[in-house]
Formats: sequence, C-alpha cells, structure tokens
Amino acid sequence: MSITSDEVNYLVFRYLQESGFQHAAFTFGFESMVHRAEINGNDVPPGALVSFIQKGLQYVELEANLNAEGKHESGENTPSDFTLLQPEDLLTKDVGELRRTIQKKKEQRERSQRQRDRDRGDGGGDRQGDKPPKSKKSKTAQASKERDEKKKSSSGPSPMDTDAGDAGAEAVKTEPGKEGSAAEEKEKLIAEDEVRSLRGHTSEVFIIQWSPKNSLLASGSGDSTARIWDVAGGGEPICLSHVTAGGPAASKEGESPAPADQGNAAGGASKSRDRDVTTLDWSSDGKYLATGSYDGQARVWDASGNLVKTLNGHKGPIFSLKWNEEGKYLLSGSVDKTAIVWDVGLGKDKDAETSDGGGNKPSGSDAGASRGSILQQYSLHNAPTLDVDWRTNDSFATCSTDTQIYVCKIGATLPVKTFSAHTDEVNAISWDSAGTYLASCSDDCTAKVWTLSEDKPLHSFSDHSREIYMIRWSPKKQGGPLLLASASFDATVRLWEMEKGTCLYQLSRHEDPVYSVAFSPCGDFLATGSFDKNLHIWSVKTGKHLKTHKGESGIFEVCWNKDGNQVAACYSNSTINIVDFRK
Repeated sequence: MSITSDEVNYLVFRYLQESGFQHAAFTFGFESMVHRAEINGNDVPPGALVSFIQKGLQYVELEANLNAEGKHESGENTPSDFTLLQPEDLLTKDVGELRRTIQKKKEQRERSQRQRDRDRGDGGGDRQGDKPPKSKKSKTAQASKERDEKKKSSSGPSPMDTDAGDAGAEAVKTEPGKEGSAAEEKEKLIAEDEVRSLRGHTSEVFIIQWSPKNSLLASGSGDSTARIWDVAGGGEPICLSHVTAGGPAASKEGESPAPADQGNAAGGASKSRDRDVTTLDWSSDGKYLATGSYDGQARVWDASGNLVKTLNGHKGPIFSLKWNEEGKYLLSGSVDKTAIVWDVGLGKDKDAETSDGGGNKPSGSDAGASRGSILQQYSLHNAPTLDVDWRTNDSFATCSTDTQIYVCKIGATLPVKTFSAHTDEVNAISWDSAGTYLASCSDDCTAKVWTLSEDKPLHSFSDHSREIYMIRWSPKKQGGPLLLASASFDATVRLWEMEKGTCLYQLSRHEDPVYSVAFSPCGDFLATGSFDKNLHIWSVKTGKHLKTHKGESGIFEVCWNKDGNQVAACYSNSTINIVDFRK
C-alpha cells in the first residue's frame, strides 16, 4: 500500500480549507495542481489529514513499545506495561531513541514503585491479587501493614527555607513553637477520656465522612461493608454489606448477617478483597449515602440503611464518587478509565424503589432496590480515573494516572477544558467553594491551581519533596484569605495562600506519609492524619500545633463533624476514633 504525492497534496489542501486558511489553500492548490489528484472530495471525511497523522503517531508509539519479534518488551502481550509517549518525542525521535526513552520511563516507574512499597512496608513484593496499583482514598489495602519496623532514621524532613513554587514567594514560616518543653508537649496530648473508639469493622477502614446534617458518621472498609454510626445517640452501627451472596443487606451490628458475611465475623479469613468499599459520599441533605467498591458497583442507601439504588456500568473498581449539590446526579470515576454521571432519580416514586409489591421493605436482598440510569459516560482518559469533583450541578472535573485533567459538562461529548501540566499521576482534584479555582496534586510532587480562563496553571507549588496525596480548600470565610492545604508523602503538610501564591506555613510534626488533611467548618483549625499513627490539630491563623492524639495504627482519613467540635479518624487496624475538640 502506498500514497502518492498528489494525494498527500490534496489532504494538505483540504486541511488548509477546513482550518480557514483560504488564501493559503488557494495558493497551495494552484502551485501543487491538486486538480490532478483523481479524488472525489465527497469521499474524504473532514479532518482526514489530522486523523492519518494521529494514527501514524499511534503506530510509531506501538512499534516503539514492541521488540523485534513483535512482542511487548516485558515479554507479556498485555496493555498494563504500555508506555505512553509525548507527541514531541514521536515527531523528533526515531524508533531506537523512543525505545530508550521507554526504558528510562520504565526504570523510573520501577524505582518509584519500590519506594512506595518501602513506605507501605511491602518490602517491594508483588501486589495483592490483580488490583490496580493505586486507589483513591485508600491507596489500596497494601498500605495497611504496620511500619513500626521501618521508622525513618531522621526525625523528619529538613524545613524548607523559602517557597520555590512561584516567583516572588515569601519566606516559609515553619510551625511556631515546635521545640516546646516536655510539659507543654504533654499538655497538648488529648486525654483518653476525650476519645471514643468505634469498633465493628474487621479490616482496614479506608474512608469516613460525617453527615452534613446530623451526627451520623459513615465508614467504608476492606471487610466488604460500610457502616453508619450514630455518634450522638450511641447504639450499634448499621452494617451495609457489599457481598452479593443473598444480595447487599443492611443489619444492626449483632444481628445475623448475610451468609457470605459470616467469614468476616469469624476473622475475615475467607473474605475476598473484590468488595472493598473504597469511596463514599453523603448527599447534601443528609438523606442518602452513596458507596463505591472494588466490584465496580455503586450503591445508594438511605440514612436508615435501606438499599435504594444499585448502579451498574463500570467495568472496574470505583475510586471516587460524588453527589452534585442538588442531589439529582451522582458522579463516579473508575479504574476502567471512565467517569459516569448517574441520574439517580431519588424522590421519584420512592416507595416503589424501596419496597416490594406489598409495600414491605426488603430484608437481606436488593429486591426492592431499583437500578439507576446512566445519564452520560465519559471515556476521555487512557488510564484509571482517580478522582472526580463537581464544579456546578452540571459541570465537573476528572483526573487520572494518565496525568491529564478534564473539565466536562453534561450534554457535551468533549471536555470544555483540558489541563496537561502534570508529569505524573494526578491523585486528587478539588474545586473551591465558588467554582473559580481547581486544585490538583500529583506524584510529580507538585500541587497546581487552575482557572478556566487559562491553559497553564495559575500557581504551581513545588516545595514538597515527595508525592502529594491529598488537597483541601479552606471553607468560605468572610474577609479571610482563601487557603489550600496539601498533604504529602514527605511527612509534611503545607498551607498555601491563593492571592499571593505563597506557602504560609509548613507543618512538619509527622514522621511518615500524611494521607489526610481537613479544615474545620469555621476554617480556624486544621486536622492532619498520618501513617505515624498521629492525629494533629493546628491553628490555621498561626500555624501553631495545638493538640495530638496517638492511635494504635496508621491513619487513612480525618474529618470534622458539622459543628466543628469532634474530629473522626479511621485506622488501618479496623478502628475509628472520635476525638472531642473544644476550642
């Protein structure tokens, strides 16, 4: 098969016409005599030249990933090790150079993975089962092993002297009074009578979230259950089983669970990790809880524990799940590389959705739960989707291990904006409360802030020395500056001021990776949780360390209740602690 120069000239001519370069098209067509090409223009689809070039680049990319025998360099005929290349590399390098580039990227990935394995205490061994390398919120169950035997030889990272993120940055203020007296440090310890432990899960608790309307706390675990705890009222939690034998079921702790759950009660030896609850989110009115798990299903429960919706559409684990503000749509992101907007349809014929034909609520099965419908599925990323976040009731952003961030709108098939400045996996994204700024954090050790009016980031914060796992915006505060908190594997948390683009404080009391950070509802306090087992509470105004509670194992998540007087933390040893915090 070959293509003639006349045919190439015709494709260029059509490209110039389609792009609006009418004068250039006329001149080029006249000089190249495109009329000689015996081509029926009606048979050539729009964008043909660009399409051919893109397919050619994909062919070169595929060729570079294969060896002389036509097999993947790894020896496996699987897409898991396929290395994506940048267009500038494909256009400027030959196949040999591209293969050397791929080899360097592969070695870099392996070094990064070995470092992450050491941090988790894996010793660099293989991952469990066939799970993806990373999960939003949990970083998968691999990180749950205790790391006491691998304490760092130093007491923590050296404080940074200046902000290297943006030009003209001011000096960074490290946490004041860090070298306090022994008496002062002891006074900061939270007394045990101010801590309440919630026990019931039989595996790591990856995620927790308070209801925005009351004292209910939801938790998701590797034991294939979510639980709803009435912290104020006490009593046994409602157990939301995600094991499908007999159907998902809700039960009070102490009642007989579904047969497939009995192995968990006996110690979990027979439990499959395919039902790990990796993400959850309360609706803004506090009436419904959505959960996502490794089985690829999203489920919607009411606050009493009734399963009212099951959402089937993803072909891989769900890493992120968010309600829009009005509670009409649910957004999910998955390892299958897609994001789905679900029309949940709550409030419509609710009795029919949550009852059988006689009006009785189902017990021990999902027979009364209706199926949510897919409003729109977005297949934009070419790698797992790690996080999603709504901007408005009909627009949102997604991020992925492919380094890309897309801003999408319901009804549009293409993204309305693409952000491409990160050079490694993008772990989390978050819009500020006004929907003006989008923050992102990545394994490239940077946090970035974007606006829809610019293609390049407004701020790029590069002071962290390790991967950044979580970011959080400060709540809207009258007259106060907008702040962004970033939590990193370098064991530090940083507070960034948006208007100046500078680091306000570096909080450096943790000794191990920091997985979670949360502002109090009033915005005056910050809670941080790390795998060093410590929950710290800080003053946002001064950066001063205020309180500490040391748990029994690594912390995955911290969050405040709606009143700002209690902080919840979930741990890798299956417990949840509620810390009483009075200002």
